[in-house]
Amino acid sequence: MKRSEINRIIREALAFVRGRGIEFPPFATWSPDDWRKLGENQRELVDNMLGWDVTDFGGNFKETGITIFTFRNGNHKKRDIYPKPYAEKLLLVNEGQELPFHFHWSKMEDIINRGGGNLIMHVYNSDKDEGFADTDVHLNIDGEKIIVPAGGEVCLEPGQSITLMPGQYHKWVGEKDKVILFEVSTTNDDNTDNRFYSPKKRLPEIEEDEAPEFLIFNDYKNYVKFQ
Repeated sequence: MKRSEINRIIREALAFVRGRGIEFPPFATWSPDDWRKLGENQRELVDNMLGWDVTDFGGNFKETGITIFTFRNGNHKKRDIYPKPYAEKLLLVNEGQELPFHFHWSKMEDIINRGGGNLIMHVYNSDKDEGFADTDVHLNIDGEKIIVPAGGEVCLEPGQSITLMPGQYHKWVGEKDKVILFEVSTTNDDNTDNRFYSPKKRLPEIEEDEAPEFLIFNDYKNYVKFQ
């Protein structure tokens, strides 16, 4: 992805979400210089990958991609320092934009449609070889247990939510409008806990065609140097 594209996507995300009455913490709009000034007492932001996450999964962002803002998270590797067992994220899915089939080995998550369009989701169980299992998928939508056949479709309309367990493959696409999602989950590590059905690059390769206005979490290692 080009840095100019990432800058534009985050600017548009800030305007879109704020326009619907949802605010962000101050670090959502920090410049690279702000991140360079981080003190030791703010290390949690970096250690737990809080902030922006924009990716095209190695393809075309308009067709396949997602924009995420992580508000809070724990840390599997540093539980003695960060005992928080949960995470909260905001996710934006454009109309017609797909998130590829994947599951998580560890994370259990609730995906909540907070407004905009519909979220069309397809699901499979994973088998012992981490392929698609030909078995019914047991899900929970807003406290109601449902059964979906392998590869079946679920439509989450605004206000609805679904619980996904570790090992459950899912992909989705936005329908009718841009979709605002919230994710409430167990502690999440996007460096180690994503199993894509077809190999994908979880983090983008960035072409620095202009200076960054904002940082995504994978930039932190290049800008934040704790003393």
